[in-house]
Amino acid sequence: MTTDNKEMLNADGTAVVNPDGTERELTQFELYQINKKKKGRKERAKRIISKVLIYLVLVIFALWILAPFSIVITTSFKTDGESGNLDFSFWPREFTFESYKAIFTYNAGGTGMPSVIRGFINTLIIVIPPTILGLFCSAMSAFAFAKLRFKGKNFWFSFLLFTMMIPGTIMLTPSFMIYSMIGWVDTPLPLMIPGMFGAATCVFFMRQFYAGIPSSLIEAAKLDGMGYFKIFWRIMVPLSVPALLAQGILGFIGGYNDYFGPLLYIRDPDWYTLQIALTSFKGTYSSKNSTMMAGSLIALIPTLVIYIVAQKYFIEGIATSGMKL
Repeated sequence: MTTDNKEMLNADGTAVVNPDGTERELTQFELYQINKKKKGRKERAKRIISKVLIYLVLVIFALWILAPFSIVITTSFKTDGESGNLDFSFWPREFTFESYKAIFTYNAGGTGMPSVIRGFINTLIIVIPPTILGLFCSAMSAFAFAKLRFKGKNFWFSFLLFTMMIPGTIMLTPSFMIYSMIGWVDTPLPLMIPGMFGAATCVFFMRQFYAGIPSSLIEAAKLDGMGYFKIFWRIMVPLSVPALLAQGILGFIGGYNDYFGPLLYIRDPDWYTLQIALTSFKGTYSSKNSTMMAGSLIALIPTLVIYIVAQKYFIEGIATSGMKL
């Protein structure tokens, strides 16, 4: 089409109507431009519709998650009578911190320390050592599977993946019998020692990450006289900090939220973890929903803080797994 703004397409869109009423056929270039504009408008419309649908799904999913969480928060600030009232109200009629006072003053074991604080300290004692040492062992194993050459490497890695297919409940009875025979029952050792040797899932994840690191770095380090452990510590660990943090967070949260393990092996109230300590509230505060909600919220805060602080590294570690660096 010409640059004259008064020219218009006819009804069929195959010719141009001049100001004097005459028509002329469109050139190939003009038809190409018209079709390109139509195609561009359709693509923009599709992108807008797809974005609207994506954001709509995300908003619905966020509300699905946040609605129960917000009920937990608001209920924890209600009075005992209001929290147990069948006439539900989302917003508390009367704000009170009595539930939190009850949580921080409740003592079930007679240890001289509130159960929730004692349970939190026990949880850190039980979870942090296996998380750190297990992450270190898993990372070394992953480095060996990814970059070293040794006989039977593929077989042992396949066997490691096979162990991931075995349900943990199958090993529950024999594990308890072994720990009972060596006198570890009623101690935190069954919850700590096995985790210090790493986890198959962590080895697999870190192996995928290390496989994406160029092998030329390893060869250059060998030429400089570095040994394998020094290569791992000076090169691989700094490059894999995001992945290590991601696996460390997942391992810590898994141990922090573990309920069945402490319930099975720990019977001494002095060694109750936070999750077991919270269940001990049921006998005393079973009819007080606000207190139970306050306890659940207090147990959730540490993991929430860890994720917020390390969110950047956590997402980066997950996103870069298996990618060439």
